[in-house]
Amino acid sequence: MTPLSERQWAFFLAVAARVVPAVTSLDEAGRERFAAIVGTALAGRPRSLRRQFALFLSAVRWAPALRFGAPFDRLAPAAQDSVLRWFMDAPAAKLRGGFWGLRALVFMGYYGQPEVWGAIRYAPSFSGNEFLHG
Repeated sequence: MTPLSERQWAFFLAVAARVVPAVTSLDEAGRERFAAIVGTALAGRPRSLRRQFALFLSAVRWAPALRFGAPFDRLAPAAQDSVLRWFMDAPAAKLRGGFWGLRALVFMGYYGQPEVWGAIRYAPSFSGNEFLHG
């Protein structure tokens, strides 16, 4: 069982492109790695949390229709950014938490790929604290 449906994945990628614009430059293999990282993170969570996340994605998709008259994926990029800023600072804690969870998943999916590390000049040391403790 995948944590999100095909349609939800497509929408999640559209939102991810607004959060981290470099997501759009990922090739097919990069998108697959992105989906695998996010999918693994979601699959490890309780079923209730996965349902809440899917519900939050639906809210992000359809809530803009109240203000802009169209769902998120049919809005201009500036309006999409406005919607995401609203969720980031929403008056309800659940909505803010949903946004920050979504943002964390996007960051994890993109920046968690070793192939991206060179582009952002990230060179992790996998030897732990050897440098500190000699």
